[in-house]
Amino acid sequence: MLIAAVFLPLLGAFIAGFFGRIIGDRGSQIVTCLGVGLAALAGIYSFYDVAIEGHKQVVNIATFISSGTFEAQWALRFDTLSAVMVMTVTVVSTLIHVYACGYMSHDDSQPRFMAYLSLFTFAMLMLVTADNLVQLFFGWEGVGLVSYLLIGFWFKKPSANAAAIKAFVVNRVGDFGFLLGIFAVYFLFDAVSFDTIFGAVEGKAEAEVTFFSIHAHALTITCILLFIGAMGKSAQLFLHTWLPDAMEGPTPVSALIHAATMVTAGVFLVARMSPLFEYAPTALTMVTIIGASTAIFAATIGCVQTDIKRIIAFSTCSQLGYMFFACGVSAYQAGVFHLMTHAWFKALLFLGAGSVIHAMSNEQDIRKMGGIWRMIPITFAIMVIGTLAITGIPPFAGYFSKDMVLEAAYAAHTGPGNYAYILGITAAFLTSFYSWRLIFLTFFGTPRADHHTMEHIHESPPVMTGPLIGLALGAVFAGMLGVHYFVGEGREEFWRGAIAVLEEHDSIHHAHESHPAFFIKYLPLIVSLAGAALSYLMYIRKPELPAKLAGMFPGVYQFLLNKWYFDEIYDFLFVKNAFRLGRFFWKKVDTGVIDRFGPDGIAQATVGGARRLGTVQSGYLYHYAFAMIIGIAAIVSWFVIGRPE
Repeated sequence: MLIAAVFLPLLGAFIAGFFGRIIGDRGSQIVTCLGVGLAALAGIYSFYDVAIEGHKQVVNIATFISSGTFEAQWALRFDTLSAVMVMTVTVVSTLIHVYACGYMSHDDSQPRFMAYLSLFTFAMLMLVTADNLVQLFFGWEGVGLVSYLLIGFWFKKPSANAAAIKAFVVNRVGDFGFLLGIFAVYFLFDAVSFDTIFGAVEGKAEAEVTFFSIHAHALTITCILLFIGAMGKSAQLFLHTWLPDAMEGPTPVSALIHAATMVTAGVFLVARMSPLFEYAPTALTMVTIIGASTAIFAATIGCVQTDIKRIIAFSTCSQLGYMFFACGVSAYQAGVFHLMTHAWFKALLFLGAGSVIHAMSNEQDIRKMGGIWRMIPITFAIMVIGTLAITGIPPFAGYFSKDMVLEAAYAAHTGPGNYAYILGITAAFLTSFYSWRLIFLTFFGTPRADHHTMEHIHESPPVMTGPLIGLALGAVFAGMLGVHYFVGEGREEFWRGAIAVLEEHDSIHHAHESHPAFFIKYLPLIVSLAGAALSYLMYIRKPELPAKLAGMFPGVYQFLLNKWYFDEIYDFLFVKNAFRLGRFFWKKVDTGVIDRFGPDGIAQATVGGARRLGTVQSGYLYHYAFAMIIGIAAIVSWFVIGRPE
């Protein structure tokens, strides 16, 4: 069952990818949905067997790499952390696969698309079940490669190609840091296997290393490098710029990449390597600050965006910030809990947005929507459920996980923890504001679409609404069902050492023991309700107010609309200079030096010499007789004058 949970999506991808033209669109849909569906059943079983029953195990497949004293096994590690991820990934991916059968029904490359989806799922499963860092990196690069293929699936669109390349290149920046981190781990522990590393970490707690002529704490350097990899994959501040552009891919891709899979890989990496991070407090501080800063940064941008998918994308970026600063204050379990609940309601919001786009004849600008909730009632209902979940309204899933993250940050009683709590509360207010703004502008008010679009608005077919209902159930119940096990009284028995936390760092324990004041405990709910109320005031009661505010503060509005100008700054600092450098090497070095004095120069000299010699061949006998006389004179002169004694 454990092997089936991982390899069935690969089998479906193989059949659809290589035999899609033979089995056709419907056959490709059936085989891929069946593959991930059976994997989901196996994933649920593995979750019950491993996380609930406590049957942790490692399934050896084969020797992955063997070179000298270095050996890395290809094995499937099933502990509670892996089981949670496998169940979440497979179940959410199954629903997305089914949804894609309807959403992509008019596309002319359905077998290729379904194969990519299943291959992506397999790569993510390889990542979360890895038993060593080399295998984890294999899955890590696998999701990076397939995400490039999925984002650029509509390759005839230049914008899709540019977005795919951008995602691939930005992720390579983070992946370089991750690779250096793996090298550092091997240098420090002489191993890449998790059990060996975790067993030896306490003995290396005070080890130091010289890195770029800097004498520093070895585990701090190692964890920072690993976190840089996580920043790229999980779109944290400074390496986030690929995320909004990735919306160029089909909506099922957005849901798959930005819900339970690729963007959560960084959070999983930090949680998996928690035994190392616990002995690197400086690295944890960096994780906390970057995570909290990302949460507020993305939330501010989401308040002014107008593309329905980009709003949800920045929402993803913000929620990932919550997960990271939870890990940064050693509340790894709360971070993974929020990862799990977020997978349900974020996939729900993305697929719900896809249903809206489908109904609106591919329109994505929320300024051109409005007044359509009666026409697509199922889509409207599930979008509201997703919004209630993400804004942390009880008893929906986000209430339990987000509140635990914030309580743990407060209970840490550290400078970075307080920083994260304050920004987290502010981000919760903004999240509620822009989430309800999306609902109000999309579904309420006066219809703003053209007459032709309004005439053709219709509810999505059951193949699309069915998965939405399934995700909605998760968005409602995942939090209340999981809170006891993930972060409640049953967490010790549930996690069984899959995540390591030093006793003095256990902020979840401190949060439970400290019994925070009523105001602290319920402040996230209060600010969420306040954000919803402000959104209602600005977009329902006084819809002219947003335009007035934008006119009063044009600089702030443009700053947020242009995403803090990160793209422009990077374009100026890196992209243009890279092009200038490339053009210099092309024109001056390659063409001007290498070609000029190399192959082109030699060829030109040979041709020129041949032409000059060709002029000697005049065809006149007296010219040749004269040349012979000159030659004889030269030989005689050499013998008479130049011959050595």
